Amino acid sequence: MSDPDPKRKLQELDAKLATWKAARTEGKAHQEEHYSQAQIAWRMVIEMVAGLGIGFGMGYGLDILFGTTPFLMVVFALLGIAAGINVMLRTAKEVQAKQASQGAQDKGQAGPDGNSARGDGAQERTKDGD
Repeated sequence: MSDPDPKRKLQELDAKLATWKAARTEGKAHQEEHYSQAQIAWRMVIEMVAGLGIGFGMGYGLDILFGTTPFLMVVFALLGIAAGINVMLRTAKEVQAKQASQGAQDKGQAGPDGNSARGDGAQERTKDGD
């Protein structure tokens, strides 16, 4: 009692899988955005702690080598913090530029009559609500 057309069943199954995969990938956009923001925050924290740790380690090593116990450790720890802040600011500028370019692309998707590219007549609200 087999189906007379197994290729048709296979094509139907392939179509169902394609629609399921398409629905699944559409739902990930918000989650990926959320995780990317968390990743950026962790990246900044790690850069700051790494700068402090490297500066502290270099200062401690030089203090042991030269016998100037707290002096170079403090100086290099401060330099490490400054380097960490510098890298954090560079990361923030990179993220800001990326968001600005995405915002420009989003604004560019509106049609010539001011309607959204979706074609459903939805218009952006102005600040005064009109």
